Amino acid sequence: MKSKITLLFLVLSRLSFGQGAPGEIVGTIIDKESNDTLIGAQVFVIDQDRKYQSMTGIDGRFRITAIPAGEYTLNVKYVQDTMTNIVVKVPMDGIFNTGTIRFTGVKMLEGITVVANDGRMKLEYGSLPVKELTTEEIEKSPAKFSVASLATTMSSEVKMSEDGELMFRGARKGDMIYMLDGIKSNDVNNVPSCAIGRMMVYTGGLPAKYGDTLGGAVVVETLSYFDLYRQWEREELKKEK
Repeated sequence: MKSKITLLFLVLSRLSFGQGAPGEIVGTIIDKESNDTLIGAQVFVIDQDRKYQSMTGIDGRFRITAIPAGEYTLNVKYVQDTMTNIVVKVPMDGIFNTGTIRFTGVKMLEGITVVANDGRMKLEYGSLPVKELTTEEIEKSPAKFSVASLATTMSSEVKMSEDGELMFRGARKGDMIYMLDGIKSNDVNNVPSCAIGRMMVYTGGLPAKYGDTLGGAVVVETLSYFDLYRQWEREELKKEK
């Protein structure tokens, strides 16, 4: 019962604060057959009753900004054809790079997933790559019962001392920060793993907003109501099949 109350509190907190740190989706669209870049293709995601979209330029590139963090289905429309079912995971205050998407020119493309950098790395405003864990990976991890333990599995530069404090290579013990849904926190180990949407560990090249530490940062983003709804919706679709 206590875990359910904690999860509800985290979801409500995410609804209150998570929307203040939107992310972006960037990528390139080319024609599968000719390898030519597609100019003027409409690229969009839909979040409930809101549509976030962009158009590809002469180089085939696009950028969709100000998207609330979460998992979406990216759609590409060119002339009369639409390519869909491209799964993207927008990080809080970060960038999801789809890489190059090869447009097939079919009405509905089933079962296609485009994930940047094997779904494990993301780029944050030009900083160094950041190690990331998704909800699915956290569920399968034997260290899922502790955020600090999870952090040690994500990078060889992160160790745990005997008293449970994290140590980042090149920094003193405890010289690091936790960020929970964009808010600095002294401890996030009371966050149940089932409530975590994604988790990142910075071991170098910290963005300016984390500049009050010389060590590293552990960033935890909890699942929002919309993330939970999409998970339920996917499970229901699987049952129908």
